[in-house]
Amino acid sequence: MSTSVEKAYALLREWKGGSYVFGLDVLDQVGQIAARFGKKALVVSNTTYMKPVADRVVASLQAAGVTLSGGTVAPDAKPNAPREDVYRLESYILHHNPDCIVAVGGGSTIDACKAANVLATLGGAVTPEIDPYFGVGAVTKALADSGLKLRPVLAVETSSSSGAHLTKYANITDPVVGQKKLIVDMAIVPEVSLFDYSTTVSMPISVTIDGALDAIAHTFEVFCGAKGDAYAKAADIAGTAMDLVASYAKVLVVDPKNLEAREAIGLATDLGGYAIMVGGTSGAHLTSFSLVDIVSHGTACGIMNPYYAVFYAKAIQPQLRLVGSIFAKHGYISKNLDALSGRDLALAVAEGMIAFGKSINAPTKLSDLKGFTEAHITRAVQAAKDPQLEMKLRNMPVPMTAADVDGYMLPILRAAATGDMSLIKEM
Repeated sequence: MSTSVEKAYALLREWKGGSYVFGLDVLDQVGQIAARFGKKALVVSNTTYMKPVADRVVASLQAAGVTLSGGTVAPDAKPNAPREDVYRLESYILHHNPDCIVAVGGGSTIDACKAANVLATLGGAVTPEIDPYFGVGAVTKALADSGLKLRPVLAVETSSSSGAHLTKYANITDPVVGQKKLIVDMAIVPEVSLFDYSTTVSMPISVTIDGALDAIAHTFEVFCGAKGDAYAKAADIAGTAMDLVASYAKVLVVDPKNLEAREAIGLATDLGGYAIMVGGTSGAHLTSFSLVDIVSHGTACGIMNPYYAVFYAKAIQPQLRLVGSIFAKHGYISKNLDALSGRDLALAVAEGMIAFGKSINAPTKLSDLKGFTEAHITRAVQAAKDPQLEMKLRNMPVPMTAADVDGYMLPILRAAATGDMSLIKEM
């Protein structure tokens, strides 16, 4: 077991304690966990390519004396958790009234279950529409005002991806306008989570690589914005996660069934979840919300972060030195980083991040994406001015307001579209 793997397990145990069961070959514990909450569970899962995992979950529940609400497995959510799937899952909860919800899948399924649980609980007392719950703390306030309580959610993660099983976030998409929005609330953190890293072998390699890029994005963005007491913790998390990704992502490209690498990337994405509970993401995540129709979330963030790193250069010099040292150790940066500072240091680290992306066959500029058009830049600029997404602007190491978006974010997007970092202006 590598040093970074051992460090990752220690960090996650310190954070989650007994509320998180994770590692290799732990899936069959799901039934005993669900039985703590009652005798009837609504299971939400894909039942085509994920059927072997869903069957094991159902068998574990039945062995523990837990029956399926409605007598069947409810279909999971489509990618990016479209709002219509949230409303559909809300109807399952209302019709079957389970003691708990067992969400089996990746980030989209878990996020949709979190949001559906909110609507099923608060719809009658507050509003059955999803929009008022977007933003920070709206669910907690509605629960306090109404005296109601959410059902327990048991999140069974099956994909090295967003960390949805561990966090206070639910990303929900409006497919009509192609825009993603966030519920950010401690009330929606799953009661218990389980992640058997061996189940990710069933995932397409593209999904796992997207998750690896998301692990870098979560830890990098939080680390860039970390201050005070949070800085050391964010540095520990980011350094460990990035070393795991840089060490093992290429292994999975060659050998997708490699369990050691699957475990390592799973741990890295979990550390990404830890990071976004320590601090907030910022620019790359904000832009990714406007690209949901053409690219998966982690890859969108992976494209954007090198360009935002150059924009943040003057505010993140210590962070760039740590991140740069990791990519240099793995051969993605050949320049002497000790001799560089300011924008030159940021450019060298950004080039290293791009070199890593290319090594795992990931796109590294927006024009690499099939379907990318000028409309995506326009949408991203408009979204950045949305008050419900203002937290991402404030979280930037170089904070913006909506009034700064046209002058400073637009050039970042132009740079990311073409790969020309000279377009990026400094505030």
